[in-house]
Formats: sequence, structure tokens, C-alpha cells
Amino acid sequence: MIRPMTRRRFIRISAAAAGLAVAPIGAVARADTGLVTWHGTLFGAVATLQIHHESRGEAERLVNAAAAEARRLERLFSLYRDDSALVELNRTGVLVDPDAELVELLERSRTYAELTDGLFDPTVQPLWRLYIEHFTRPDPDPSGPPPAALRAALDHVGYDRLSIGRDCITMPHGTAVTLNGIAQGYVTDKIVDLLRRQGLAHSLVDMGETRAIGPHADGSPWQVAIADPDAPGRAATVLSVIDRAVATSGAYGFRFDPQGRFNHLFDPRTGRCADRYRSVTSIAADTTAADALSKAFSFLPIEQIKALMPKAKIERVVTIDRAGVVADLVL
Repeated sequence: MIRPMTRRRFIRISAAAAGLAVAPIGAVARADTGLVTWHGTLFGAVATLQIHHESRGEAERLVNAAAAEARRLERLFSLYRDDSALVELNRTGVLVDPDAELVELLERSRTYAELTDGLFDPTVQPLWRLYIEHFTRPDPDPSGPPPAALRAALDHVGYDRLSIGRDCITMPHGTAVTLNGIAQGYVTDKIVDLLRRQGLAHSLVDMGETRAIGPHADGSPWQVAIADPDAPGRAATVLSVIDRAVATSGAYGFRFDPQGRFNHLFDPRTGRCADRYRSVTSIAADTTAADALSKAFSFLPIEQIKALMPKAKIERVVTIDRAGVVADLVL
């Protein structure tokens, strides 16, 4: 199975004010501020938990429980684990007695596909395969895959090709599913649910996308930076969030070619790659929605994004266009 060539973070968490050092991957760091932080990896990206708790021992227990739950869900949704349920579905075209979370996430994916007239589509994996196979060949054509190959891949794309049931999931030969456009948001929401059930009121969860539980313990908002697409280690703008989710999609996140003309955001209608914006950030109460809609919005002009925001329950969208101009759309 081909693995990604690179992965850049879309969202950078600003934790400098807490005086936190970066911990080893999968480790817990302690800070004098009463904030306990964990860093690990999930779906090939850096994952972070920041938890305020009066008991450090309890905070570390909760961090470990959250990390274990994230790993469990990754085993369902990952394309890069040979033992994942999603890999099994793509390999055989059928999954009997699927896990409830996989059914739920596929149903959520179908909801957002219908809401966006197919702009969000979990069946674009054949396009990924086409582009990765094209650009990993010796001396690939820099203009991208040939039109005939693109049309052949598109024949297998379409969310209506999926049959989703609690007892069985099926799809025709040639169709393949990716949940990379929504799974990180979903896992983030599941971790937030777990921590809330334990009574946490001040935490920041980042499983590839970000959601705040309440404010900092001192009442101040969490600061979430939107990366500058030209220099992802630098912030283009910073959002102050309390009890909200933030998800960003950007063509800079993965590029198939050195020139950056081809990226991982596929238009399911044409098979071409997103180029309208450098990045799109969605802010909502729900990370799953923010994650999925940031992908769909990447193909829409500003006025259509505004029209779709209320239906999608997206409260705010921040776009950075090709000229570097930032637009802040508030519902």
C-alpha cells in the first residue's frame, strides 16, 4: 500500500503562553500552569491533548484513556493500517457486521455529500490512487494524468455507490472509500465526548482537527492559529475559541508534484484538484461538520459558501485566496 509522501499540519496550536515544551511522541508533558499536555500521532499527523485538572494523576489517566480511544478509532478508519476495517472494505467491497462507529461515520459522510451536491464525497479514493500512481512513475507527465485515465477513475466515484447498513456495507468493484476528509474531526468529537463525561471543563483536543472544551482555566479563550499557506510554521491569523471546533483544508497540505499544481483535494465532479483558495477554515460546534465542510467549501465561491453555511451549521469560515487575501465570513 502506498503511503503519503508528506503531511503538513493544517492547524497549529498556540501553546507558548502555557510554557509547554514539546514532549516526545506519545508522551505526557507537565507544566507548572496546571496544564497537562500529550503529543502523539494519528492518521499520520501530530495529535495533541491539553487538559486542565486539579489532579495531575487524574489528568494523565484521562489523557491515556483518550489516546487509547483515538487508537481504537484509527484501527477502523485508517487507510494506512492493513488491519483497519476501512482497508478491509476497500479490499473486498463488503464488510459484514461493521462497527457502529464506521456505520455512523459513513452515514455522516453521506449526509454532507447530499448537503453539498456531492462536493464532499468519501469515494474519491480512486482519484488518489490515480494521481499517486501517475506522479510516482519515472518522469511523469507534469500536466497530470491523461484525460482517459481520469474519466476511468471518475467512473468509480460517487457516494451513491455505497450501500450502508448496520449489518453490512457494500460497494461495487473499483469503488474505494477514504475517510481522511472527515475522520479526524469525528475522532476529535468522540474524544471530547469522552472527556466531558469525565467532567472536564477546560481542555483542547486536536486529533488532526481542533475542538475546545470551555475556555482556559483562567477564563481566557484558547488560541488556534491558521497556518500561513506559504509558510505553515507561521500564523496567517489567530482565532480565539471557546467550546468550538476549528478545521482547515489547504492544497498545501499534500502536493503530488513539486510545482504544487496537483493536491489531495479532489473535485468529485471533474477529478481535478482544488485551486480556488490556499486554505479554507470552518468553525462550528461540531468538528465532524467543520472537517467535512472545509473540504467542500474549497471548491465554492464566497457567495455559495455563505448560502450553504446555515444549512451546514457552520458558524464562521475563514478563506485565504490565491492572492493571499483573507476573508472572514460570519453566520
